[in-house]
Amino acid sequence: MEFRTATPEDAEALLAVYAEYIDTNITFEYALPSVEEFAGRICGILEFYPYLVAEEEGRILGYAYAHRHMERAAYQWNAELSVYLAKSAAGRGLGTRLYRALLELLERQGVRSAFGCVTSPNPPSERLHLRLGFELVGMYRLAGWKNGQWHSVSWFQKFLGTHDLDPQPPVAFKTLPTDFVACVLERAAH
Repeated sequence: MEFRTATPEDAEALLAVYAEYIDTNITFEYALPSVEEFAGRICGILEFYPYLVAEEEGRILGYAYAHRHMERAAYQWNAELSVYLAKSAAGRGLGTRLYRALLELLERQGVRSAFGCVTSPNPPSERLHLRLGFELVGMYRLAGWKNGQWHSVSWFQKFLGTHDLDPQPPVAFKTLPTDFVACVLERAAH
């Protein structure tokens, strides 16, 4: 098993994983993006945040990434997380390992709070967040329409650092020391 940073060249393989969810309520996206659009998303996220993949024998089994939680400047210390696993890889602890690595990298960047948005009910995702120390902080009731019905989303939050009174802005993922990133990903792989 290898954990590494995603590249735009992974877009087709990542889309194959995402395609397993496009017709479910887990994502609120209606149509599968093109490979080019997905590659653009990967590049955009990597400008500031980590985008990780779990790969085994050349096959991507899952991925996780962070992105800006909200756009206003005062929210810059927050990140929203997403994780998707190939259904054949579920139950192997990959989601937990990807999330742990992501959280460690975000903390090193100076992110103070991580958020997870989960279409409810989704017991596996809810358990993942709670197991990793996230707290349920609220629900947007009937917030999204998909597959002929309204769905609520639960919001989970985990503090990653102190909330001091003179916070330095978070740094971009791409500026983290490569040996630190490699160490985090190596630990996650084992």
